[in-house]
Amino acid sequence: MAAPGQGFVAELKGAVTPRAALLVLGVLLLQLGFITSYVGALHHPAPHKLSIAVVAPPQLTPKLVGALEQVPDEAVKPVTAPDAETATQQIKDQKIYAALVVNPTGTEDTLLVGGARGSSAAKAAESITTALEKSQGRTVTVQDVVPLAKGDTNGLSAFYLVIGWCVGGYLVASILGISAGSKPANAHRLLIRLGALALYSVVAGLGGTIIAGPVLDALPGSVLALTGIGALVVFTVGAFTMALQCLFDIIGIGVAVLIFVVLGNPSAGGVYPAPMMPPFWRAIGSLIPNGAGTSATKSIAYFDSTNLGMPILVLVVWALIGIGIAYLAVLRGPRSGGREIVAEAPTEA
Repeated sequence: MAAPGQGFVAELKGAVTPRAALLVLGVLLLQLGFITSYVGALHHPAPHKLSIAVVAPPQLTPKLVGALEQVPDEAVKPVTAPDAETATQQIKDQKIYAALVVNPTGTEDTLLVGGARGSSAAKAAESITTALEKSQGRTVTVQDVVPLAKGDTNGLSAFYLVIGWCVGGYLVASILGISAGSKPANAHRLLIRLGALALYSVVAGLGGTIIAGPVLDALPGSVLALTGIGALVVFTVGAFTMALQCLFDIIGIGVAVLIFVVLGNPSAGGVYPAPMMPPFWRAIGSLIPNGAGTSATKSIAYFDSTNLGMPILVLVVWALIGIGIAYLAVLRGPRSGGREIVAEAPTEA
């Protein structure tokens, strides 16, 4: 007869297998990573190399540029522009965040900002230039040359739309993997899964665009263009999640959550644009599908589709890497525990 203590240990080993214990530990690490990433990225926004153009007479320009360069912690990246019209166009082309236009005949200058690019960046530019102007006995008024849409009060609609697309991408890929095996049995099965993902991506892209645009009036922009970006985001995230499942089985879903939720969401530039985030998140944001999708969506909605090349390239590269990894994993053959479910032919009696 086993001792009471030994009976409990045996029951514990039966109830919690080593594999389950490792998965629970993985969940704990993901949870702590989630907290670290979100709080670390968003708890203390501060400008870093925020691009502000100076539009001023030649005799004043060097002094103003020098003053902006002296702002502590490399907060400002000062540049020059020949006139207000050029500076305005540079803001609309997403080349700069703001422009200080000096009035040579008075003491009140104008700060041009693009609120749709990020309200926190606009406020930081206003705070910096207001302090600078005050030190010189001048004042500044703010003019928003790319304002947010009426239904997009805080400028977060594009970000949340992309989050929804990313969630759909890794969830549908996870469901396909859980229901029929993490790794397709052959290349034809992989192609079928990718085809199903592509169809789902188009529907999800269109559905999200219609909800954010015509239904809720939260985001302007071309329905067709936004649908295309949405479909690409969903497919990219889904294809890469499929690849991770082919490599790591169910653990691949956790890796997808690490990439697209823990790292991707806080660095995407939705809550704060890149110049307002700490170095690590600022560096990775534009290289992850979340950030690329958010940049592309904002560009279509507010900036006449400028600077779309790099975000689309990032999304396409991730999608191709995901497809390539999944294909190579399938060529290696099924893994123990990761075999796709294949219906067996009935045997004759």
